[in-house]
Amino acid sequence: MGIASSMLTQYDIEEVQQHCHHLFSQQEIVSLYQRFCQLDRNAKGFISADEFLSVPEFAMNPLSQRLLKMVDGLNFKDFVAFLSAFSGKASVQQKVELIFKVYDSDCNGKVSFNDILEVLQDLSGTFMSNEQREKVLTQVFKEAGYTKESYFMLDDFIKVFGSSGLKMEVEVPVD
Repeated sequence: MGIASSMLTQYDIEEVQQHCHHLFSQQEIVSLYQRFCQLDRNAKGFISADEFLSVPEFAMNPLSQRLLKMVDGLNFKDFVAFLSAFSGKASVQQKVELIFKVYDSDCNGKVSFNDILEVLQDLSGTFMSNEQREKVLTQVFKEAGYTKESYFMLDDFIKVFGSSGLKMEVEVPVD
């Protein structure tokens, strides 16, 4: 795909549309490509973690370090696919799969008590002590019928989040 060049061909646009399940229009893909090129400061054809951190909204996200593991080194096609989970047109399944990946930081296909505890730490920062976080999470697990040794699979996340009316829309400027 002609990503290293400064122009997308019609074929490139259609290929990216297909890759992201047609969640973005052709014009949106062109706009996303322009943004991708701005972020890809060295015109390498992919965006590094440092380049992602140049986006203030990304850098100040408490989960940015977890997200960086997912986005570091993305080419344009994968960049659009990543962003598609945030589209209002994305299915709940696509959104839940992204959430699952955020929690499953070791990419072993399951989310443990410690995985959730780490996300809670990222989200709460110094607001809560480690002991407070562990106590709260232990209680939540206990009330839900789980133990600290329990694991959650993607199907579990889909059951929990799938019927929750999950909203995960981020405005991606396409002008």
